[in-house]
Amino acid sequence: MTTSELPTQYAPADVETRSYERWVSAGYFTADPGSGREPYSIVLPPPNVTGSLHVGHALDHSIQDALTRRARMRGMETLWLPGMDHAGIATQNVVEREIAKEGLSRHDFGREAFVERVWQWKEESGGRILGQMKKLGDGVDWSRERFTMDEGLSRAVQTIFKKLFDDGLIYRAERIINWCPRCLTALSDIEVEHSEDDGELVSIRYGSGDEEIVVATTRAETMLGDTAVAVHPADERYVHLVGKYVEVPLTGRRIPVVADEHVDPSFGTGAVKVTPAHDPNDFEIGRRHSLESLVIMDERGVITAHGPFQGLDRFEARPAVVAALREQGRIVAEKRPYVHSVGHCSRCKTVVEPRLSLQWFVNVTPLAKAAGDAVRDGRTRIHPPELAKRYFDWVDDMHDWCISRQLWWGHRIPVWYGPDGDMVCVGPDEEPPAGYEQDQDVLDTWFSSGLWPFSTLGWPDATPDLARFYPTSVLVTGYDILFFWVARMMMFGLYAMDGQPPFRTVALHGMVRDQFGKKMSKSFGNVVDPLDWIERYGADATRFTLLRGANPGSDVAISEDWAAGSRNFCNKIWNATRFALMNGAVSDGLPEDLTAADRWILSRLQEVVTSVDAAFEEFEFAKASDVLYHFAWDEVFDWYVELAKVQFAEGGVVAENTKRVLGHVLDALLRLLHPLVPFVTEELWRALTGGESIVVAPWPSASPGLLDPAAEQEISSLQNLVTEVRRFRSDQGLKPGQRVAARLSLSGTALAAHEGAIRVLLRLDEPADTFNPTARLTVGTVLVEIDTAGAIDVVAERKRLEKDLAAARKEQAQVTAKLGNEQFMAKAPEDVVAKVRRRAEQAAEDISRLEAQLAALPA
Repeated sequence: MTTSELPTQYAPADVETRSYERWVSAGYFTADPGSGREPYSIVLPPPNVTGSLHVGHALDHSIQDALTRRARMRGMETLWLPGMDHAGIATQNVVEREIAKEGLSRHDFGREAFVERVWQWKEESGGRILGQMKKLGDGVDWSRERFTMDEGLSRAVQTIFKKLFDDGLIYRAERIINWCPRCLTALSDIEVEHSEDDGELVSIRYGSGDEEIVVATTRAETMLGDTAVAVHPADERYVHLVGKYVEVPLTGRRIPVVADEHVDPSFGTGAVKVTPAHDPNDFEIGRRHSLESLVIMDERGVITAHGPFQGLDRFEARPAVVAALREQGRIVAEKRPYVHSVGHCSRCKTVVEPRLSLQWFVNVTPLAKAAGDAVRDGRTRIHPPELAKRYFDWVDDMHDWCISRQLWWGHRIPVWYGPDGDMVCVGPDEEPPAGYEQDQDVLDTWFSSGLWPFSTLGWPDATPDLARFYPTSVLVTGYDILFFWVARMMMFGLYAMDGQPPFRTVALHGMVRDQFGKKMSKSFGNVVDPLDWIERYGADATRFTLLRGANPGSDVAISEDWAAGSRNFCNKIWNATRFALMNGAVSDGLPEDLTAADRWILSRLQEVVTSVDAAFEEFEFAKASDVLYHFAWDEVFDWYVELAKVQFAEGGVVAENTKRVLGHVLDALLRLLHPLVPFVTEELWRALTGGESIVVAPWPSASPGLLDPAAEQEISSLQNLVTEVRRFRSDQGLKPGQRVAARLSLSGTALAAHEGAIRVLLRLDEPADTFNPTARLTVGTVLVEIDTAGAIDVVAERKRLEKDLAAARKEQAQVTAKLGNEQFMAKAPEDVVAKVRRRAEQAAEDISRLEAQLAALPA
């Protein structure tokens, strides 16, 4: 686009799609492992194939895009690898709902046909988020797009399962797991959402007479599976009962009282019922004391224990059991509502049921130790460092990981069973023995995504991509999945890649919240749709709003007003660059002869480059954004462009040199801003420089030789003078554009050379012979005298000032009385007293200023 074709206003919709398609077509985002340049790589945390771009994605992707765009401009061979997760439960649920509209279930299809139907849905409807990523401007390498169930990644899953199995790190056992009675599958910890729900706490009397003990429970129905009562070994209340037996009400069974240090003596009565088959803590107590595990519910949460409650749903059985206990006089106390933490399936919101089940597990002990060691010895850095403790808390106390899921969609477990009960694990290049049948379960989605940093690069094959881009440079993700996903990738990466971690740095960001710091929720009505913002404000404004709040590990607050402000910033960049182009600005090197204003802005530019580089290295995107925002708006646009107008008006060499300086500064500024706001900077940079694309333009580097403290001090003095006189003019009742005569006593100061610019900026005319000043202001060593006669309505101005003076005196009287009140001074907090004192000081300053302004008015 030529300068003459640059529209008068910036319209994001006219620029974004066109620019993005050109970037992709030109291959700017395609990495070359054979280039010989220093590698920089990020693997995009794969969004679910069922997903849509939400505000958390938008923040995560904006950060990664900023990092990779800067790396590319710094001359590094940059790979940002995209892809999607097959999202086992979520995807299966979506397709099951689809076929339910046809009156069918997956069982009507059979496994093979149902899986084929899911693949069909994936091709036709899945992956919507990929198109949305393009709208945001994600500079990913689309030629390397991966899917966790594509052929290569499936081979990687089979390979590592076989390796873990052969090394004795995968086993099959009966353990307590999270179970969803609606989805009919085991769940990982991250697939369980906990909320504070209203329930009940019922205290039940077990046994009688000297062998009586009271236990408290929120799940009365599980008493049907109790096999012990546990107390703390140091609890003197129950020492006499340890080793004895008590009768379980309603069942007639007698169970032992055991001593276990797991029991909290301060909870309830200090005695707890033990149901090993339906509670994870009870399961561990059961293992320690060799207790029987009685399964009293089926996979749908229906009671299977023989008796009057058999066939009832668990939530029907609960009140029925309590009623029966009440009838027998076994209820000691009932508390309703009793608020407690309850786990729900993240997909269908069903209350999760702890369940004893035969499942596949990973023995994580050696893997988790390796993951902890890699961070401790510095192979991987967690940023910010204070979040490393959370990581260690997790990996140092990790329990074996249940990896089997009772689904049809996913990586099927590569274990086969023979007719005589034999079991064989089959690798990707192996065939199972004839007559063997494959395990029905699939692997947890997190199993395949745990391989993401190396499987996407071609592992288990020794590919050029794997050799060049592993370990990856940085993983950008939210702190909320540090434990669940990051730890798994660390374990698998170190295991598969001979001790090489999957990333050198883990950069953690926070959650996006509303402007008041509240978590975004549909129930609160404060959810932001980034696609809506992109439509209304543009992708650049959406990105900049998110990045301006992005500090390492901290939550990000955003609001619609801030998005509108970011749009205004993009418009300001557009208008300022367009003004420069209209006045002949070029970027073809710096001239030798520079004015003080030129030397000042060039010096400031070097400092800004250094600050932005430092912020990027520490993932301080809020700081980088803030530095660039204020440099661009407050210094380049508000000051240098205005000073440039004066220099343009001089003509000659000064004007020509100004064009080159302004072009140079804007060129560098646009390149610095590009990783944050890629679209507007691309359009403007190409118009300014005629270059191919800012995407592949070099990143600015600081030139220490251009630092000029003297010029910075000189222009700072000018700015201070102009700012104070503008305030003084306003105090005198002069309108901003109103011209008045003034005398400036600049002789002998560094500002004498800038008198012409100062007069232009302040709308001050040269004084005539008849000049008679009506107002005076001293700024430093400079005396400014202004003749406001005829420029203002003296009567109206005096009336306004007298009104303001009366208000200031009233304020002073109020705060003085408060500070003189002994009772207030004795009881008020220090910060409140300090605030009142500041009000008193401000009132005194206002009174002094207003009295001086009144005195300066003509009679």
